[in-house]
Amino acid sequence: MGALIAIAAVVILMMIGVPVVFSFAAMTLILSVMYEVDISSLMTTGFWSVNSIILLALPLFIMTGYLMQAGGLAARLVEFVENLVGRSRSGMGSSMVLACGVFGAISGTASAAVASIGTIMIGPMERHGYSREYTSALLGISSLLGLLIPPSITMILYAVVTRQSVAACFLATIGPGILLIITLCFMNWLKMRNHPDEAAEKMNMRERAEAIGGSFWKALPALMLPVIILGGIYGGVFTPTEAAAVAVVYSVPVGFFIYKELDFKKMAACLINAAATTGVIMVILVFSFVASRIFTFERVPQELTELMMDLFQNKLLILLVVNIFLILLGMIMDDVSVVAIISPLLLPVMVNIGVDPVHFAAIVGTSVVIGCNSPPMAPILFMTCRIGKVGMSQVMRPALGFMAFAALPVMLVTTYWPPLALYLPRLFGYIN
Repeated sequence: MGALIAIAAVVILMMIGVPVVFSFAAMTLILSVMYEVDISSLMTTGFWSVNSIILLALPLFIMTGYLMQAGGLAARLVEFVENLVGRSRSGMGSSMVLACGVFGAISGTASAAVASIGTIMIGPMERHGYSREYTSALLGISSLLGLLIPPSITMILYAVVTRQSVAACFLATIGPGILLIITLCFMNWLKMRNHPDEAAEKMNMRERAEAIGGSFWKALPALMLPVIILGGIYGGVFTPTEAAAVAVVYSVPVGFFIYKELDFKKMAACLINAAATTGVIMVILVFSFVASRIFTFERVPQELTELMMDLFQNKLLILLVVNIFLILLGMIMDDVSVVAIISPLLLPVMVNIGVDPVHFAAIVGTSVVIGCNSPPMAPILFMTCRIGKVGMSQVMRPALGFMAFAALPVMLVTTYWPPLALYLPRLFGYIN
């Protein structure tokens, strides 16, 4: 009962506008009072929990995202993807989806993808006949590929709070991420296939090849980033944290000397923004670790497991209930909050019914994709509305279509077909 009251307090405080950090602090205070726990000793535990070399990857990947945006790497990636997919009407929508996927393979954050891809592509897509509300909805869903395509900030957090391998969690979300890209591109093609595009560039094969080749060489320094990051991690050259450091070190000279769009003023702004974002995440993690320790002391996960097993005898039904629970929480909490506080609470339930912890990472990731675009909070969708300069009421209809016919099926396939998430971790030897 105490755990439910504490979680309800977080939800209510966030809904009335209390900053996330203070909401989590209130939750920890409520738990310590209700369970009569010495909070001073647990705060020390929380501090040492975040004193982790793995978590050092967080500020570094966040910094990489800001550097890509400021240094011109994102713009070159978008230009290459546009030429590769085509500048037809349906091709422009697919270009946005693929650009968000590629950007996610470098920065690991959805907000950075919204800011970078949105500012570059919304205007050109409008000229090709896309409405701003449709474009904003597509951007909102596509940007969350950053949570699925590794490296992912969300998966790093999940791995830390549940004591799993970061590399295994990265691999678990690749399959769902690719499936989401395919479904979004297919939905966009269905929507736009019968609409003529007068703004489409008419190119013959030679002109098309020259455009692709030219944009490829311009984008090559940026395209090398995911190769370096993922190739280095799975090739055993460096750890995820070292990969994040290499990404930052690589992005700076590329922005300064190759694309020549990064300067010291922009770099200082990137450092400030990355520090602010990281500071919020780290404080949330401190309180979530403290809350998790209290839950463990009071046997809350065990009691939750017993309750779920008593109420729902069927494994498939339990998985569906967990999906719904994660989506509902994602509607009122951001992805960091959901992962930090709910993952360690629900993991024992999942393990008890035979779900691999790495598989659960993919379930959490695909559920958060839906929650982050659903009111009343919908943080990513609100951000896309600001960039697209449209109202939330206008964006909701196309956004609900993408969630119902793309994100929701991907979540269900990921949940009920484990090989989609577990094939690559098994192939690379992270799980048996």
